[in-house]
Amino acid sequence: MADYDFTIEELGNRNIPSPLKMSKAKNDDYSADYARDDQFVRYNIEADLGKQATLERSQVFERAGPRELIYFNPQHVHAGIVNCGGLCPGINDVIRSLVDSLWYRYGVRRISGIRYGYLGFLPQYNFGTVQLNPDIVDDIHKIGGSFLGTARGGGKEVNAIVDAMEQLNLNILFTIGGDGTQRGSLDIAEEISRRGLKISMIGIPKTVDNDFSFVDRSFGFDTAVARAVEVVASAHMEAHSQINGIGLVKVMGRESGFIAAHTALASHEVNFVLIPEVPFNLEGYNGLLRHLHNRLEQNHHAVILVAEGAMQEQLVAQVEYDAGGNEKLADVGTYLKKRIQEYFDQKKIDINLKYIDPSYIIRSAPAVSSDSIYCERLGNSAVHAAMAGKTKLIIGLVHNEFVHIPMKSAVSHRQHVDPEGNLWRDTLESTHQPVLMVNQFKDSDDS
Repeated sequence: MADYDFTIEELGNRNIPSPLKMSKAKNDDYSADYARDDQFVRYNIEADLGKQATLERSQVFERAGPRELIYFNPQHVHAGIVNCGGLCPGINDVIRSLVDSLWYRYGVRRISGIRYGYLGFLPQYNFGTVQLNPDIVDDIHKIGGSFLGTARGGGKEVNAIVDAMEQLNLNILFTIGGDGTQRGSLDIAEEISRRGLKISMIGIPKTVDNDFSFVDRSFGFDTAVARAVEVVASAHMEAHSQINGIGLVKVMGRESGFIAAHTALASHEVNFVLIPEVPFNLEGYNGLLRHLHNRLEQNHHAVILVAEGAMQEQLVAQVEYDAGGNEKLADVGTYLKKRIQEYFDQKKIDINLKYIDPSYIIRSAPAVSSDSIYCERLGNSAVHAAMAGKTKLIIGLVHNEFVHIPMKSAVSHRQHVDPEGNLWRDTLESTHQPVLMVNQFKDSDDS
């Protein structure tokens, strides 16, 4: 933890009384309290008895929430909202929350939606902006997708983006997106600082994969798991109803298997979970195909759940990148389907294999209630931080508390499933698959 500095940057001194009327301290007056800058949440909650050390700034996050004094005069504020990258359940919920909190809590009347991600700032696309108010966003949380539209790329055009922000006279920009978006947001914020501008940059982390570092979970994750469970149930029904039926389902998870692991735990119908963090062989005495063969002999059906990022080191010969800076992935689902069919054809065993890829159905779905609640609170916390003049941060949930996390720390690495941790242990206990499907030595019988 010594490598991190969780100190939050601010645009300047706060001397404007907040329009939010709250208490200064707990005094049983049934009124919520202002948050203070000296309130923190520990990152690492593990502790050893008998050992108590002084906490450093690298060990605690600043608590999110409304401050008693704010930096911006609400009447002068022009706030912008942009979302980038792929779709994710809950985007519209976040947009609605940001608009309502700015409008009703602080009295901000100029709110612009930037269309189609960072490309919306670039003059050559001429997308224009959408003027937002509570009436316009009132029902958008009931539908999936993105009300503002989204796109990948454009985040490296830093100078052009900041030029556009100056021309729009923006004081605040909320960026809804994953680590690529927030890296771009940090670069934009650094250019803003170099120009001496007073613009607050606040990120709301969006990744359905749930792989943002430090935060407990990202919005849209609960919805993704709920929808994936429905798909697994269908795959299981197909497999169970056929002779040697196999249901193969691919879910999101470029570098982490959180959706796959949680879906397996929630469904109780998955027999093999394949994730990027845990290597496995297809062929050989301890490979997936041999274990799948044994499963069919004993139970006559099986369900396999694979994260999209699994096996990429074997399938991708040369790494290429998309417009958002993400590595292009090979289709592990279709590859597994082909290899499984070939294996059993060679064995002259009839199987009935159904392959389902529900990725874009899941991404475009409306948020479930738990995600809607989370998005509402993320948006509120983001507005409080921005109005207080804080910048270069994302809002995150840590140990069930909303905190400010510096963008630089947040994009430093991604979160992964720990193969030796509790989540993966529980997943293995649910599926009953081998701990490791890797051939430890060369076996003469490779079939």
